[in-house]
Amino acid sequence: MMIRFLSIRYLVVLFAACGVLASVQSLAQTKPDTYAAPNVFVQQVADQALLALKADSSVRAGDTVRVNQIVDELLLPYVDFEKTTRLSAGRYWKQATPEQQAALVKAFRATLGRTYSGALTRVDDATTMKTLAFRGEDDARDVVVKSQVVQHANSQPVQLDYRLEKTAQGWKIYDINVENVWLIENYRNQFSQQIGQNGIDGLISVLNQKNK
Repeated sequence: MMIRFLSIRYLVVLFAACGVLASVQSLAQTKPDTYAAPNVFVQQVADQALLALKADSSVRAGDTVRVNQIVDELLLPYVDFEKTTRLSAGRYWKQATPEQQAALVKAFRATLGRTYSGALTRVDDATTMKTLAFRGEDDARDVVVKSQVVQHANSQPVQLDYRLEKTAQGWKIYDINVENVWLIENYRNQFSQQIGQNGIDGLISVLNQKNK
């Protein structure tokens, strides 16, 4: 069973809008406040990301190496990849050895990063995102932030949801929902089929092959 990747349209909305990329070095001095209200935190990250993507000529020219560099250097502070991978693996996570868990997180991170690189080059000057008012409890530690994304000047807004957890380092994004498709749910079904056929090592192997 081959692992299917999210569509380019999904990914353009997903990462151009959510902006879990921080800005280029000239913008990095003002970092998102991970302890702010969750919707404020997400908006700050998105604002920096969109500004960086629109300002970087290499990204605009389709330089996936530059996009990968931004992902590797500036994405991880705001995303809990281990939790995303653990929940995507579901019940199989506990069956994996610590070494397999680490290898799976590394492979899945590279898989998502590689796929996002192609999508991010399609962000244009008209792409915008606005978070909606947060309606959760003030002391909640696991929340959903809703936003609306406009990809192009004449396009209809797309609903985009973020699932965040409050950690010792502040808010971390670990799941995203675009057009009623949650990232973790999408991959959990695929991971389950692959692990059922070829085991944890088989899944890691498939992901690593796709990452070459």
